[in-house]
Amino acid sequence: MIGLRVDEGLAELERFIDRAGVNGLSIVTIIHGLGTGALKAAVTEYLKNHPLIAAFRPGEPAEGGAGVTVVELKK
Repeated sequence: MIGLRVDEGLAELERFIDRAGVNGLSIVTIIHGLGTGALKAAVTEYLKNHPLIAAFRPGEPAEGGAGVTVVELKK
């Protein structure tokens, strides 16, 4: 999602989460980068209310740190 505007990023995120759910993935990593923080904030708000999301957290340093969000999907 790096380089995308918030509206473009959220549209891509929606498609990504839907595909992950259809394909039975349990954990995915969203790479949004750091930038101004607007995209990361929008991703966080989107994930809070998504019915397929069980949990999410910022990435650990070895996973990409604050530039990524690790998402656990419901089973």
